[in-house]
Amino acid sequence: MPLTDQQLDQLTLAEGALTLNHALDPSIDVNHVQASLELLADEAEHLLGCEPDMALRLEGLRRLFYHQWQFTGDFEQYFSSENVFIHHVLSRKKGIPVSLGAIFLYLCERLSLPVKPVGFPTQLLLRIDELENTPVYLNPFDGERVSMRTLRGWLIGSQGPFAELEPSHLEVSDHPSIIGRWLAVAKSALLREEKYAMALRCSELALTFSPDDPYEIRDRGYIFQQLDCDRVAATDYEYFIEQCPDDPAAELLKMQVKVLNEEQPTLH
Repeated sequence: MPLTDQQLDQLTLAEGALTLNHALDPSIDVNHVQASLELLADEAEHLLGCEPDMALRLEGLRRLFYHQWQFTGDFEQYFSSENVFIHHVLSRKKGIPVSLGAIFLYLCERLSLPVKPVGFPTQLLLRIDELENTPVYLNPFDGERVSMRTLRGWLIGSQGPFAELEPSHLEVSDHPSIIGRWLAVAKSALLREEKYAMALRCSELALTFSPDDPYEIRDRGYIFQQLDCDRVAATDYEYFIEQCPDDPAAELLKMQVKVLNEEQPTLH
């Protein structure tokens, strides 16, 4: 990763994401994106900065962001890679919970609003502890409140009918953890769009977090295979098989390794 975990925690989530985005696509003009974020923050501060009541200031920002500026969740192309790159989200005003939430949190910090990110198992949530007697959760996809009943439903839909909502699911998350999940979402989107060179950068960045993660190395092997780098793909698959022999994918990958090795050119 271009920055350490400690450095990421010192940045806003949007700034950390922008660092990630630039690592994946060096053509991104970081200064221009930062200037765009600052323009939004300046306008929000001009309109709402003098409001002394925290609840009214938060409601004003929510209306400004989702209604006046018309930022919205991308219902039509949720899994598009454009939704994980901050500069695209700013220009399109469409994104997914993590990207929209990062921008919203950037504005909250400027307005001194006590809103924190929560890496809920299904998506990013925004948590406000000082609004009512119990924490309030917002869905950054649309800016609406999320009830405990809805969160339980999301969890069951993701993990099965016996899943239970635990206090740990609603704890505030650190920025490195969220950026790590963001990276996984980016890789998945890029693979779906067959942008393998950029997906490989995702995998290499992820391995700076966990250098020996067999599942990430398996995924990197798949990307290498799509890039016709059969020898290194086979090496990554072999590592996964050795580390996770009981995984259901191991037997399939053994056959894949055999095919890849048979396809290696014979040198005379």
